[in-house]
Amino acid sequence: MKLKTLLMGAVASTAFAPMAFAEAHEGERGRDGEVKVIYWQAPSILNPYLSSGTKDVEASSLVLEPLGRYDETGALVPYLATEIPTLENGGVSEDLKTITWKLKDGLLWSDGTPFTANDVKFTADYCMNPEGGCAQLAKFEGVSSVEVIDDQTVKVTFSEPMPNPYGPFMGGQSPIIQAAQFADCTGAKAPECTEANFNPIGTGPFTVTEFRPNDVITMAANENFREAGKPAFATLTFKGGGDATAAGRAVMETGEFDYAWNLQLAPDVIAKMAEGGKGKPMSAFGTLVERLELNMTDASPDLPEGERATAKHPHPILSDEKVRRALSMAIDRELLVEVGYGQAGRATCNMVPAPELYASDNTDCLTQDIEGAKALLDEAGWTDTDGDGVRDKDGEKLALLYQTSTNAVRQDFQALIKDWWSQIGVETELRNIDSSVFFGGDPGSTDTFQRFYADVEMYANNFDGTDPQSYLAQRTCAKFPSPETQWQGENINRFCNEEYDAMVAELGRTGEMEKRGELAKKLNDMLTKDSYSILPLVDRGRVSAASNTLGGVVLNTWDSELWNAADWYRMEE
Repeated sequence: MKLKTLLMGAVASTAFAPMAFAEAHEGERGRDGEVKVIYWQAPSILNPYLSSGTKDVEASSLVLEPLGRYDETGALVPYLATEIPTLENGGVSEDLKTITWKLKDGLLWSDGTPFTANDVKFTADYCMNPEGGCAQLAKFEGVSSVEVIDDQTVKVTFSEPMPNPYGPFMGGQSPIIQAAQFADCTGAKAPECTEANFNPIGTGPFTVTEFRPNDVITMAANENFREAGKPAFATLTFKGGGDATAAGRAVMETGEFDYAWNLQLAPDVIAKMAEGGKGKPMSAFGTLVERLELNMTDASPDLPEGERATAKHPHPILSDEKVRRALSMAIDRELLVEVGYGQAGRATCNMVPAPELYASDNTDCLTQDIEGAKALLDEAGWTDTDGDGVRDKDGEKLALLYQTSTNAVRQDFQALIKDWWSQIGVETELRNIDSSVFFGGDPGSTDTFQRFYADVEMYANNFDGTDPQSYLAQRTCAKFPSPETQWQGENINRFCNEEYDAMVAELGRTGEMEKRGELAKKLNDMLTKDSYSILPLVDRGRVSAASNTLGGVVLNTWDSELWNAADWYRMEE
């Protein structure tokens, strides 16, 4: 399969409009009153370039939009652009070094000012500013320049041929921000612009009325939204916080809310809630993987602030691949699935579990091997010299701090993994952090998953669309979160391998689909079974719930779950 196929195969009809996936429902904008959404992980910011937390990216997507999105099948569809650029329509150059986007006519920001190509270029410059830290920098991998051709046309140029040029401005992780609003918020100043970061001006169906971080967002219909009669709802209340159990009940049992995201609950709990009759669960598999990140740097509080969890100090225990592999061998992933997810989960050894083209056949981690793990630690020189059940080496205990967000399933996983690790002589301290803080982007907080002031941490994330190129590019050496980047960055565990970086570059310039699949699998394996720097646990199906009276909802695992909120409407019960 050659380059042209790659650039056309995943692209839906350029005549697509989001309403195609919702039942036609004519009427005035705001006719259906209020819609209420609950995310038990509360948003802490509405600028996805300053947070890689899913809850922040998805809340932002109600206001900020990209040029194109991925639909529920993973196909590329235009939003602010007239069409998806391809080789066939001339939007992608024959040498594969440029992609040119044409904007729809008459687009307005929610403040009534024109949306132009200058805003698109500004967005790229904002994220790529070397003095700042951008949480979505991998989306701009290989970009050498972004040029305004005219008010309606913008051209992205890559330093090398880019067979998959759909990183910048595609999907909920790479929306357009308004140049006028963020003009004084670039580089190191970006986190300081509270007003812009909490109340962005957008082109999406809703505007921010009030944002209370880690609590509630109130929104109103965007009167300048490009589609007449949309959104159907005059206001949107976005409640954050609590837990997954309360969120599920609020939709399926009490009917207090219309949509509940990410019901990370045991399957029997969800089934019981559905008996409430007010709403129904929805589920679909995508690329969401619950994993353990093993810190490759030393996060000890004994180090000076500014040096903790940085490349200056390798991890004194986890720098040893044998230790990392032993930790993986001790885990019974099948039991984790049974306890936490049932049919909504699959044990996995891959960080990229789908699509099939990119999924490695690695199954080495699926068999628990406690005795093998013990032998490996013996080989690495970690033995229990004083008989207290905890291994030691050169006077240091094999003791780890293992953190994650507060959630019943995750705390069950922590307890099980702590027990398995104790069986091989590892002492584990457990810590859980409120999810709104853990997944927030506050550069002043020491409790975010990006800062990673622990030895091991557990969470899940996924990538926009069906191509993992940008996702895999997150793990290159240059993308460490650090004090210099205000603790933004996508290489969470500070893995660094020059061979990996070179292979990411090779993936970026490879067009043949079979070869791209081979490279992606090798990159996945370098992170998992070769280095054991990431320990995948469960390929999680996305489970959310919608009220029986909420129409137009289309569950999408390839983009923001709120991707088509403009099409939602109220139905009769």
